[in-house]
Amino acid sequence: MKVIVGSRESKLAVIQSEMVIDAIKKYDDTIEVSLLTMKTTGDMILDKTLDKIGGKGLFVKELDKALLDARADLTVHSLKDMPMEVSEQLPLLAFSKREDPRDGLILRKGLAALPEKPVIGSSSLRRKLQLQKLYPEAEIRPIRGNVQTRLAKLDSGEFDAIVLAYAGVKRLGLSQRVSKLFSVEEILPAACQGILAVQGRAGYETPFLADFADEEAKLIALAERSFVRTLDGGCSSPVAAHATICGEEITIRGYYVDADENQFIDQITGDKNQGEGLGRTLALRMKGDLL
Repeated sequence: MKVIVGSRESKLAVIQSEMVIDAIKKYDDTIEVSLLTMKTTGDMILDKTLDKIGGKGLFVKELDKALLDARADLTVHSLKDMPMEVSEQLPLLAFSKREDPRDGLILRKGLAALPEKPVIGSSSLRRKLQLQKLYPEAEIRPIRGNVQTRLAKLDSGEFDAIVLAYAGVKRLGLSQRVSKLFSVEEILPAACQGILAVQGRAGYETPFLADFADEEAKLIALAERSFVRTLDGGCSSPVAAHATICGEEITIRGYYVDADENQFIDQITGDKNQGEGLGRTLALRMKGDLL
């Protein structure tokens, strides 16, 4: 049996795809697995913020086409970077165990602490608004590119610090660069941050993903994505969600910003198997559509 895994060509994307490949080989070492890498539109346009060029779909368009054309059998994504709507032709087949979902602060090399009025690079309005509450004297500037590109911009002096998802930094073996991990109370992470998703064609059987797939991560992902989808959240919408499971209960903490940039945080708890409905209820309640 042969399996072709499609991936963005960045170092982090390849590492994440290799995690899936290793799990397949561990399940059955007779399966012949190969990696197909490609540059996506989102990787190529770096001089504009995502909301100006079409949003998260630009990171998956080329990979989706590879699946539809059968050039790839599976594709691997950071779930936080995927659009909220997924084609029935290309379902999400497995979710990885969640890595640490928090955001991390990385200082420019040579700095021991943030200066009095720091310039901080951030790729999302979600982070920007929450950072401004923590560092009111800071100037928050947009930054695009993969992790290595952003670190190069940081260390060249364009910024005093940048904020990145810790999961990716950790997978790249760069944890030592992180000077501070923000608690989820300080900065609520993007929905599904730290979770990988494997996508494939409808009807494509994947028993070899049994050891990779994590049921708790799936329940958490469905709940968080339901919250964001209900709020129509995307790259231009500062929305965040973080869910945790304790026993049979799931707690979803949501972050919502209205048109006047008023920030709201609320949470809901219920049956872990009802996460999608709970996420939707929390979103409607925070929008004021549900009393």
